[in-house]
Amino acid sequence: MQVKILGSAAGGGFPQWNCACSNCARLRAGNFHGHARSQAQVAVRATGRPWCLVNASPDLRTQILSDPQFQPERAPRDSPIAAVVLTSADVDQVIGLLHLREFQPLRISATSAIQQILREENSVFRALEQTQRQAEWETIRPGVRHDLKSPDGASLGLTIEPVSLGGILPGYAGKSGGSDDAVVGLFIEANQRRFFFAPSLPRIEERWLDEWDRCEAILIDGTFWSDDELVRTRGEGKTAREMGHIPISGAGGTLEALAKLKRTRRIFYHINNTNSILDEDSAEHLHVTAAGWEIARDGMEIQL
Repeated sequence: MQVKILGSAAGGGFPQWNCACSNCARLRAGNFHGHARSQAQVAVRATGRPWCLVNASPDLRTQILSDPQFQPERAPRDSPIAAVVLTSADVDQVIGLLHLREFQPLRISATSAIQQILREENSVFRALEQTQRQAEWETIRPGVRHDLKSPDGASLGLTIEPVSLGGILPGYAGKSGGSDDAVVGLFIEANQRRFFFAPSLPRIEERWLDEWDRCEAILIDGTFWSDDELVRTRGEGKTAREMGHIPISGAGGTLEALAKLKRTRRIFYHINNTNSILDEDSAEHLHVTAAGWEIARDGMEIQL
């Protein structure tokens, strides 16, 4: 199985267009030891099969055009991308679907809650359904394994198992609270190789750890270093946990909660522009890497 990280930053990318935080300002000035990042996007495929996108980044068009493996090979319309799986209806994880509206057949897998927000409550996503077979939607359910297929019904050689993370519905949906299928993580498997994917991780349950440690890799929420990161940076706003993201540091943070993991490859992904781990000279970056974690970057590839 081949996993490509096309983008590794949280919403807004790094640097963020309207942000002058220390990280963004120093990167623009050329005195930051670190790399620019586009908004979070992953593509995965079983060896020799078409690609499946996991979520759909606002930067998706540029990310596709910059990688030769995603270029069309036949005229007039063609793409090696056959499917998309969505883990939430968050703007930064779905808006890229609109880049895929050029009458290319796709199979889109999402939970009922996500589909209700996109297909029933937001008419703009009807751009994906202007002709027959343009987009075929499939419903996935937490705890139920699902074999991914191309629009013509051919197997992609990938199996997913969604896991309910108990997250909240996105603010633009105009609803409060959440549901069991509002935010999911994904076990993704091909040829008996498995990894876990969760760009938004509202909580961690002890019962998940043994299963995660049996994976070849976990690619999980690294949005914020500290719970009060945005409040300190902006002087206002919500904490990381209030936004549905467990911080990396502190009591109950991912470094502490996942210290028991020994076997699996551990990668932080979906990193906010304010996060100090982006600075490769920072104590936070060194602390994370010394603990055995990797920090996702654009263009990173994982062979499983």
